[in-house]
Amino acid sequence: MPLHFSLCDKSLLREKRGEAEKRRERGKKKVGEESSWRRKHFMLWPRPLLGKEGATMHVKKYLLKCLHRLQKGPGYTYKELLVWYCDNTNTHGPKRIICEGPKKKAMWFLLTLLFTALVCWQWGNFIRTYLSWEVSVSLSVGFKTMDFPAVTICNASPFKYSKVKHLLKDLDELMEAVLERILAPELSHANATRTLNSSIWNHTPLVLIDERNPHHPVILDLFGDNHNGLTNSSASEKICNAHGCKMAMRLCSLNGTQCTFRNFTSATQAVTEWYSLQATNIFAQVPHQELVEMSYPGEQMILACLFGAEPCNYRNFTSIFYPHYGNCYIFNWGMTEKALPSANPGTEFGLKLILDIGQEDYVPFLTSTAGVRLMLHEQRSYPFIRDEGIYAMSGTETSIGVLVDKLQRMGEPYSPCTVNGSEVPVQNFYSDYNTTYSIQACLRSCFQDHMIHSCKCGHYLYPLPRGEKYCNNRDFPDWAHCYSDLQMSVAQRETCIGMCKESCNDTQYKMTISMADWPSEASEDWIFHVLSQERDQSTNITLSRKGIVKLNIYFQEFNYRTIEESAANNLVWLLSNLGGQFGFWMGGSVLCLIEFGEIIIDFVWITIINLVALAKSLRQRRAQASYSGPPPTVAELVEAHTNFGFQPDTAPRSPNTGPYPNEQALPIPGTPPPNYDSLRLQPLDVIESDSEGDAI
Repeated sequence: MPLHFSLCDKSLLREKRGEAEKRRERGKKKVGEESSWRRKHFMLWPRPLLGKEGATMHVKKYLLKCLHRLQKGPGYTYKELLVWYCDNTNTHGPKRIICEGPKKKAMWFLLTLLFTALVCWQWGNFIRTYLSWEVSVSLSVGFKTMDFPAVTICNASPFKYSKVKHLLKDLDELMEAVLERILAPELSHANATRTLNSSIWNHTPLVLIDERNPHHPVILDLFGDNHNGLTNSSASEKICNAHGCKMAMRLCSLNGTQCTFRNFTSATQAVTEWYSLQATNIFAQVPHQELVEMSYPGEQMILACLFGAEPCNYRNFTSIFYPHYGNCYIFNWGMTEKALPSANPGTEFGLKLILDIGQEDYVPFLTSTAGVRLMLHEQRSYPFIRDEGIYAMSGTETSIGVLVDKLQRMGEPYSPCTVNGSEVPVQNFYSDYNTTYSIQACLRSCFQDHMIHSCKCGHYLYPLPRGEKYCNNRDFPDWAHCYSDLQMSVAQRETCIGMCKESCNDTQYKMTISMADWPSEASEDWIFHVLSQERDQSTNITLSRKGIVKLNIYFQEFNYRTIEESAANNLVWLLSNLGGQFGFWMGGSVLCLIEFGEIIIDFVWITIINLVALAKSLRQRRAQASYSGPPPTVAELVEAHTNFGFQPDTAPRSPNTGPYPNEQALPIPGTPPPNYDSLRLQPLDVIESDSEGDAI
């Protein structure tokens, strides 16, 4: 009968299995009887196994019994296992493969294979989409009483010129000579009688470059000779007045043997950058406390303060030194006290300030902007005011309406962000301020770290780790060239951007700014009189419109926006899509997957059983090949096959002696009759004993 007819008939299959079980039980019983008969007649009693050898034999016996008990259902061959799965699975398709005729069997096989491949392809797409960790952004609007933001204010000029003039004397004289050389070269050449500090100029000079001939550019030092052979001063006049003349800053290292040129399109930019670089070299050698004393004090800068209905003064501000702007003052920073809440939205419930920037005492060549630099930020966060701040113009009243946006990112693996920066591989040089993590602090710390490793010194504008020094021309002559290369390095920026992460929770303040002249012409007289009396105890006016700034900072409304990330594809989405595709194309479910897993386990067990049987047969072949005495008898072979503990008698025999050492003639039993009913389809290796007997 063909195989597919017997398998489709369920009742016939059960009968076949029942008969096979009965034959197996009879075989076990008769094998036991044969084994007892052989022991009785042949007197081949197994020698007891002692010690480690006996324990090992019992363990092997137990494991073999367990192995056979685990594999009882589908069968002992791969073919039986596959047929059993196709006949019993709940997945549509495999049943039709074994129950239909040859043509339909081939058709159902192709359809099942096609739809299986389609399901696997869809599953791969869904899993790849899930592992891309995409996010969706939701916007919600809330209403509540909010904490007033921290407000940082700085003067546009970092120092008072009256206090740093002695430090910048040589540099200012050199700057005036440079400007004379640029603006009136003939007059400056005729009046060049004063002595200048050549060490500053020779270290980092300004040059003129004529690039009308790109293959042979002409380079001329403003106070020196032409590097290409021109020696008279008229050459510089021709170059400077010619179309295509550029000004550049020459940066050299290794005692001037390796130089680069930083070009500028305007002489204004060139002299400003050159002066700032030289001033950095000077201020880097001044102790920190002296720099603080040379900047604008809070009691002179903050003339009036009012928060809501409560008066305040400079003592309510926290002072920090910011290298770009000198002394900066932070209101409501929240470092030592609780943050101040805002009672209501509107101008009357905000912060009102009147500031004096002292513009008449600005450093002329270091600062070209007059006004107040201010920034709104979270409590306990460091204010990077140069990058995120805004200017308020002198002689005006600037009103700033604030709206709040709260950003909430999910974090890894959805967003590359960090909560506190602990997993960022960059040392935070701003940690001495006890502020929260920010990506700006990480980027600047990373740059300073590269600066220290590349130039052997730190830049004056960034915090310095312990044990290091700031760069200056005296101790580090090549620092300007190194700093310029590092600043222009794309690889350095990409490295720092790759290591630094954004903060997972951030608050941004959106500002609406409006300005008006303040004070008006009708009221400026009495206002300046009152402010001068309060600050300087003078009846004369000591303030002017060009130095006064008024600020109004307030919440426009208590509505705040929360921008929150959420997973675009979560685990529920993945499971529903996987199950939908599997059910639509193959009519399967989770139970079908469990069935497939069961078949995989059965496949593994059958493989293990076959490997055990193969290893046992190889071991028996090696034992037969290494037998040194006469060949074993049939009874010994049967006993060794059915009794794991049997040990043949290996004592040496003399040719003249009998089969037994004591030479006693024992009766030779007759050969037992053959037992044909014990023949089975399964090999003896897969028959087991349910009793305490041997496992076959």
